[in-house]
Amino acid sequence: MYRSRLVSSILEKGKALNTSSSSTITGNSLSSTLGYRIFSSAAAGSGSWTAATASAGRSAAVYGFRFRCLPKGFSSPYVRDLCTIASAAFEKKDGLKILVTAGSRAQKMVGIWLFGSAAWVFSMVILGGVTRLTRSGLSMTDWKFTGSLPPLSEEDWLKEFEKYRQSPEYKRMNKGMSLEDFKFIYWMEYAHRMWGRALGIMFALPFSYFLRKGYITLNLGLRLSGLFGLGAGQGLIGWWMVKSGLEEPASEYAEPRVSPYRLAAHLTSAFVIYCGLLWTGLSVVMPEPPAESVAWVNGAAKVKRLALPVSLLVGITAISGAFVAGNDAGRAYNTFPKMGDAWIPDGILSMKPLMRNFFENTATVQLDHRILATMTLASIGSLWYTTRKIDIHPAVRSLIRSTVGMAALQVTLGISTLLSYVPVSLGTAHQAGALTLLTLMILLNHTVRKPSLSLLRALPTVSRTL
Repeated sequence: MYRSRLVSSILEKGKALNTSSSSTITGNSLSSTLGYRIFSSAAAGSGSWTAATASAGRSAAVYGFRFRCLPKGFSSPYVRDLCTIASAAFEKKDGLKILVTAGSRAQKMVGIWLFGSAAWVFSMVILGGVTRLTRSGLSMTDWKFTGSLPPLSEEDWLKEFEKYRQSPEYKRMNKGMSLEDFKFIYWMEYAHRMWGRALGIMFALPFSYFLRKGYITLNLGLRLSGLFGLGAGQGLIGWWMVKSGLEEPASEYAEPRVSPYRLAAHLTSAFVIYCGLLWTGLSVVMPEPPAESVAWVNGAAKVKRLALPVSLLVGITAISGAFVAGNDAGRAYNTFPKMGDAWIPDGILSMKPLMRNFFENTATVQLDHRILATMTLASIGSLWYTTRKIDIHPAVRSLIRSTVGMAALQVTLGISTLLSYVPVSLGTAHQAGALTLLTLMILLNHTVRKPSLSLLRALPTVSRTL
């Protein structure tokens, strides 16, 4: 008798909740109703589900598995068991990859941490660019994994300065440099190194906390461990790069500088870490892509087929920029659109073997970067033009437009930097622009990924909103 009355009360309250939620759902409230759609789809596939289960699912926090399916005033173990069954069925059937399992609050905390780490890596790339453009990278002639205190007395500064005076850069380019000038380039390199070590601590401490609290799934834990390993290796790659600039150049007329191959490896590694953190953070806070209709999902699939090769081209262009920096090619052929008086300068294939020209020949490296940048701008413009009439989510369309604008700005910055003989301000802005463009491409690819099967089943054919 008690159970019958209890079930009747639940059904009545479930009906009231259903009526209330239906009246408040609009086309713009996808994020608040997405959990209901997934849950109700899973429920519809089983004949043993009751009306109370469906009503309870409407108020479930699906992404965090914090099911609030008990109406206020009820605490029956039978209803709690029902919620447990619903949660288990959801995990089994929908195919959605949940990376944080301790509720919406934990999801938010992990997301903020990952986005903060990505922003820190972004700032590291910018600081590294400033360090390179001010020619500060070779000022510290030794390296310790744990770091060390900076010179604290005049005697300490004189010792560090004496080490630098033995380097090829000082002998060939900075002979006669004053101690005050040395202090500036030393502080630039020291700040870059310590900022990287601070990032490692800022990443490791919250990571340990989240693991201890059980917020992170095995899948996420392995992914973040790999990114942490890459970050630790980044310091070693950085010193490996700097060490190449401390060696005597092969020719007495050559300027001492780091190997372009090692510089490209260092910058590419930073880009990989940044993209990995950004993608993972987006996956934590947005397990499902924005989708309100099957038509929009199909449109997103078409955009994805176009966006992937464009993203690859953006990445290759960014890496080619590292070779421009490594060869100091931005300070040659400071004209546009021609390179000097010719469209294609002489000697672009003068090195042997032939492949060396694409990585070590100043003229060839700059010509490659110009061609790749032009292709990138044209491909992003083509992406926008091709997707104009495709039925896609407004967020996707907005991202495509932003990417076109950023690509145009980046090409403008590149040309301005070249014509101005690479000033620190424009060179830094150009490097930041490359990473910003890559960020937009990551956002676009993440937004157009395929939704889970449960969400697809719950979607209408055509969206009711614009």
